Amino acid sequence: MITAELEQRRVRIPRDDGHDYTDEMARKRRELIREQTGANLSHVAQYSFDPAILPGNIENFIGIAQVPIGVAGPIRINGEHAKGDFYIPLATTEGTLVASYNRGMRLLRESGGVKTTVVDDCMQRAPVFILGDALQAREFGRWVEENFVAIREQAEATTSFGKLHGIAQFAVGPLRYLRFNYTTGDAAGQNMVARATFAACEWIKNNYPGTVRYFLAGNVDTDKKHSHMNILLTRGKRVVAEAVIRREALQRIMHIDTKQLFWTRQVQMTGAFLAGSSNNGAHAANGLAAMFIATGQDAATIAESHAALSYSQYLENGDYYWSITLPSLIVGTCGGGTGLATQRQCLEMLGCYGTGKVLKFAEICAAVVLAGETSLAGAMLNGDWVTAHERLGRNRPETKREAHHAARSKSRPSFLE
Repeated sequence: MITAELEQRRVRIPRDDGHDYTDEMARKRRELIREQTGANLSHVAQYSFDPAILPGNIENFIGIAQVPIGVAGPIRINGEHAKGDFYIPLATTEGTLVASYNRGMRLLRESGGVKTTVVDDCMQRAPVFILGDALQAREFGRWVEENFVAIREQAEATTSFGKLHGIAQFAVGPLRYLRFNYTTGDAAGQNMVARATFAACEWIKNNYPGTVRYFLAGNVDTDKKHSHMNILLTRGKRVVAEAVIRREALQRIMHIDTKQLFWTRQVQMTGAFLAGSSNNGAHAANGLAAMFIATGQDAATIAESHAALSYSQYLENGDYYWSITLPSLIVGTCGGGTGLATQRQCLEMLGCYGTGKVLKFAEICAAVVLAGETSLAGAMLNGDWVTAHERLGRNRPETKREAHHAARSKSRPSFLE
């Protein structure tokens, strides 16, 4: 009775099973929100694409979230897949972010550019199988190894692009965690590998000579969660960006010396170790999140993708070698949100929309992260980190007036140079 009364009081969100992705249905849902909350959604309603493109991307569509997009660059990349100068779209509401990355890109360009390399590529789904005891679990693991070819056939039958390359195993009591490792073409691939692994697990359950149960998500893949396992074993793309930063360029652009930078990085990396951080650099998540939003990536995968390993050397001639390794960069150039109107255009800016482009995009992402590392390190050492945020990053009425007057006088803060 109580349930029936609650259901009668519930105001349902309008839906149309046959024609739900239309301007009219979006308008009806916005009207419901206005009636129920009093909110004015006039800005949300201002979108420039046909809602008919949205099935598979969103439900109960009401409009668009407008995030400002800035451009930084060019950044010069000397990679296996990304070659040349690139202008980078960054979607963010954080003042100074675009300016900071722009400055780092200038430094790297004037030092000869960034070398990028994708060193590994795999996406996982990790089911767990439950046996009667540890001995049965061990024997089950052996059976999986012996039947890998048949398991692979079942998994790959569900996809045109996914390829199963191996199954890692982890034993805990009567449990056997299986970490299925795939390549997924130009898609990020989480849904692809879930479907493939489900087919494989059903085959295993039906063909294993003993009794076995399983959960498709055993959590060893740590989907959309950081883990040390993914730092070691890779999830998504493992990509390295490296550069030799010229001492003269660092002094001229960042106003610091390479020897001072090297000493400071030792102190900061010790702090990261003390904290148990997944990133011994500065702020990989900043640039990656801005790129992900602009290009239609799954923003939740920042939880994994931001992990980074920074390594540097002070060279005998006074220059500074700096590399950043992203061990679990999860990106795609087709599928998901990459085909939406704004996101496709941003990928096209980079020459990265569609098939055959994901490794190029991964290299660009890593190069952008390195640019951000150099700029933030320089800002902290030179003392203009806080002052830059005061000028560019505080959304106050007086800040807006100052920015307006600065634009009219055609002056600009040095941080933008």
